[in-house]
Amino acid sequence: MTATSIAAPDLPALPERIGKYRILRRLGEGATSEVFLAHDDFLDRDVAIKRVRASALADATDGRYYERFFAAEAALVGRLEHPNVVQIFDAVADPHEPYIVMEYVEGSTLRPYCRADRLQPLELIVELGFKCAMALGYVYRQGLIHRDVKPANLLVTLADGRITDVKVTDFGSVLNTRSDATQIYRVGSLAYMSPEQLDGSALDCRADIYSLGAVLYHLISGRPPFGALEQAALVNQIYHQAPVAPSALRANIGAGVDAVILRALAKRPEDRQADWDEFSQALSALITNREVPRGQLQGVLDSERFTLLRSLEFFSSFGDVELWEVVHRASWQRLSFGHALYRKGEEGRSFHIVAQGEVEVFRDGQKVAQLGAGTSVGEMAYLAPSVELRRHSADVVVSKPATTISFTPESLAQVGPRCRHSFDEAFIRVLVRRLHAAHEALAHPRRIL
Repeated sequence: MTATSIAAPDLPALPERIGKYRILRRLGEGATSEVFLAHDDFLDRDVAIKRVRASALADATDGRYYERFFAAEAALVGRLEHPNVVQIFDAVADPHEPYIVMEYVEGSTLRPYCRADRLQPLELIVELGFKCAMALGYVYRQGLIHRDVKPANLLVTLADGRITDVKVTDFGSVLNTRSDATQIYRVGSLAYMSPEQLDGSALDCRADIYSLGAVLYHLISGRPPFGALEQAALVNQIYHQAPVAPSALRANIGAGVDAVILRALAKRPEDRQADWDEFSQALSALITNREVPRGQLQGVLDSERFTLLRSLEFFSSFGDVELWEVVHRASWQRLSFGHALYRKGEEGRSFHIVAQGEVEVFRDGQKVAQLGAGTSVGEMAYLAPSVELRRHSADVVVSKPATTISFTPESLAQVGPRCRHSFDEAFIRVLVRRLHAAHEALAHPRRIL
């Protein structure tokens, strides 16, 4: 170091371990807590650890609030299991420096992508908004209102520098509507807070809908809906000023996008989307109705696949979490007219659910069935107890260009137990209908024909 160089302030020494977790490096720090990348040697996985600073807890004014924020998050250990929500694995109420152990998401927050020089394609922003809406809808069904939805609390995964997925994190400000414990009110980040959060009114999911709408506004336009140097002026804007339409701040924004975002930012909760289902469907419709330009994301988006699955009878009993597993684990195939899904005598290694189009079933050259969207074929590959029963007894050929969702027994084994249970229930319904049809054909052959 030369005599004229300025030394950077020293960071606290990196701890070797926090509890049973081996510390790898520091991920970030704030005034009240610090976050580390750690390794759980027992489960052989990387985790993120958020540790509250001892100085924050010792603060005579705010220490009790930080204790309650920790307790609110600690109460959620093992409760949240959704592909777009960061899982909370463990919480240790150390008397000096309590900590939360969470799923590690390798990537970034959405905060850098709010800058005017790093704005993302509109279709990607809407897709991320849809996933966040679905995740927060799941959270709300657990009786939870996040209350601090902001870009810094939305983590994105990256591949080759491009955003591929998003996860909601940081539940320290969560309001648990099913808890009898005393909870803190008027929390959140001012730029994204709804008017009812500011005045301490009773909250429901529409407070988080407002906040997510404000985040999407920021991601689209490069600025939050309201901005003022003084806090009092910003509060006044949130209460009384209408935000400028996103289309006035960014080119190629259609009236549909303006309508969805501005409705989410309505001053009165009753003027916003009524619930998360309505908000997520409005965002999905922007994509399916081609109200956003398709640039980099030319393939089928996850939101389109999810919406398609939700419309199919086969998946009628699947919950949102299970449907997301199907979106990510299934093999999606587009098949042209005449393509043979199966040939008689072949051993089956996969089953298909027809999402779009039609297939025809032929036995010894004679058509015996025509199957459309929402039906399954080849399920004996999953259900059959023996190799012989997995051998196809008919030809199955695409009669109208089709999209199918396929699994093998191995890929289905990778989904969670609730998703597999949903598949089992769906297949039971399929088999019952087919047995009934076969019985009717034998009992009343003329009527069937």
